Amino acid sequence: MQENQFVQPGIVQPDLAGAIAAIAKHLRQSTVQVRTQRQGAGSGVIWSADGVIMTNAHVVTGNSATVELADGQVLEAVVTARNRQRDLVALKVEATGLTAGAIADSTRLRVGEVVVAMGNPWGVVGALTTGIIHSFKPHYGNQHWIQADIQLAPGNSGGPLANAQGQIIGINTMIVHGRGFAVPSHVVQQFLSQGSDEPFLGITAQPVGVRLARQLAIGLLLTAIEPQSPAEIAGLQAGDVLLGVRGNLFQSPNELFHLLENSNVGDGLPLEVLRQNRRFTVDVVLCSKTFQPQAA
Repeated sequence: MQENQFVQPGIVQPDLAGAIAAIAKHLRQSTVQVRTQRQGAGSGVIWSADGVIMTNAHVVTGNSATVELADGQVLEAVVTARNRQRDLVALKVEATGLTAGAIADSTRLRVGEVVVAMGNPWGVVGALTTGIIHSFKPHYGNQHWIQADIQLAPGNSGGPLANAQGQIIGINTMIVHGRGFAVPSHVVQQFLSQGSDEPFLGITAQPVGVRLARQLAIGLLLTAIEPQSPAEIAGLQAGDVLLGVRGNLFQSPNELFHLLENSNVGDGLPLEVLRQNRRFTVDVVLCSKTFQPQAA
């Protein structure tokens, strides 16, 4: 995959109507329709000119999709990477010289910035809506989302959220209490750099309450360990209770999962473990789901 580098912010044109019309025209060239037999139609973004297209995992649940470009050209696409928790899918089409969107660095966003969304709501191709950024902070399990006061509808999923310069800052994903939520562009870039090489631990766990001295803590009871997984290599066993990581106790049942999501293959993870009233630390080295580690 060709990496799309962040571009520097530009200057808003003084002619507001003309500026918005120009943004709409530009975004339509990099916005596609994504169709599957099961899920119907959604939207997508041409992320790089060599055929990488981003959309939502809930838009493409299988391994392939049909993509229609702004000029009406229809291409077959295959899934090259998926992250269901971030609701992202990377598609690849056999084409070059596509009109890719200009990608901005979403870490620079500010509350109150004007944003626009392009997509295909209710089957209306290339529809544009405008709004402002409401907040940009962790929501729903400490995951970062761009929350915008902007009108979205079914069919917008997977389409671009852009700034006032027409640069893409996120992928529109869902509507919560009337506001649009988008995956920030820097998270998308991180996802693409990892691809299918997502780190995993290899455990099945359920949350439990644990009494530690006078403190009631949140633990994760390990009910199963995958063979030859990082967890098994590190010596974790079914029946162990994970209490925390890097010396800090878990504050929520989903904390370990979200920590794994933001880790990389090869990272070390010091886990606090409770086994038959004995507390100790286990160092786990994360690996890819497609790579099986070997014991030393």
